[in-house]
Amino acid sequence: MSEDTDAKVRPEPAAKSRQHAGAVAEPDEVLSPAPTAPRRRRVTWTPYVLLVPAVVILLAALAYPVGWQLVTSTQQFGLAQQFHVPPDFVGAANYLTLLADPQVWTVVARSLAFCLVNAILTVLIGVGLAMLMNAVGRLPRLILQIALLLAWAMPVVASMTVFVWLFNWHTGVVNWLLTRLGFDYVNHNWLASPLSFYFVATVIVVWMSVPFVSFSVYAGLTQISGEVLEAAQLDGAGGWRRFANITLPMIRPVLMIVLLLQIIWDLRVFTQIKLLQDAGAPIASTDLLGTYIYRLGVASSDFGMAAAMSVFVLILTILVSAPYVRSLIKEDN
Repeated sequence: MSEDTDAKVRPEPAAKSRQHAGAVAEPDEVLSPAPTAPRRRRVTWTPYVLLVPAVVILLAALAYPVGWQLVTSTQQFGLAQQFHVPPDFVGAANYLTLLADPQVWTVVARSLAFCLVNAILTVLIGVGLAMLMNAVGRLPRLILQIALLLAWAMPVVASMTVFVWLFNWHTGVVNWLLTRLGFDYVNHNWLASPLSFYFVATVIVVWMSVPFVSFSVYAGLTQISGEVLEAAQLDGAGGWRRFANITLPMIRPVLMIVLLLQIIWDLRVFTQIKLLQDAGAPIASTDLLGTYIYRLGVASSDFGMAAAMSVFVLILTILVSAPYVRSLIKEDN
């Protein structure tokens, strides 16, 4: 019995103990991870909840005006309806009348050309001024920024008063300056001819829009690392190559946004054109979409046609902006 007890109590040999330890501590068994199920991506609702107040305010501000335009565009709504006479429902007659009017398509083509020319010029000049602000020292940059801010902050009516005086064909500074520069006595009526009228309008619209583009692009330029540009310069890249291959791709999202905004703003420009027309320009040959809608609604008291034209301009704006919005979405993805 003592032998059996000794056999039970006696420890195993060291070799066997090492074998058992090795069997327990096999590397393959210890290091191999257990298979786990794929994690589900958690949906964070906080950003969407924070967007709800802004969306509600936007819908509340736009629902009534857009709804009124849509309803009125299907009615014969004139001067009598201002005195609570019920309007007549005409369906799509207003839209069909507009689409069949050659003058409407002339105004649309004129507005698109004016919009694209002004938007491209504004972006080009704005990018040039932004590059200048990024290249000069602190004091010249501050002077340039203050000048741009003053131009941007000036009220539209005050700016238009100054420009109408500058281009006045009797006492204007522009004609006087051209005469002093050696030209024959210049007494050109800048607002009488459609070509010179749109030249003046382009100068005014671009002058008022360039500060926004300049500050936006300059903000994008400040985010470009100077080390990247310095490395490209050390590799032998000139100024134009650095701009085309490094600077331009990095500020491309900013350029796309400001170009989209300029196209939308220039397509529906109204105040500058209306004040120039009031200064003596021919109305029929200088109308753009904004002033044409104004003439239909306020001047002719045909609010049904004006509402239909407004809806048409809204659709046109969406069609013109769609490629840029699609490009922005692709870049974001």
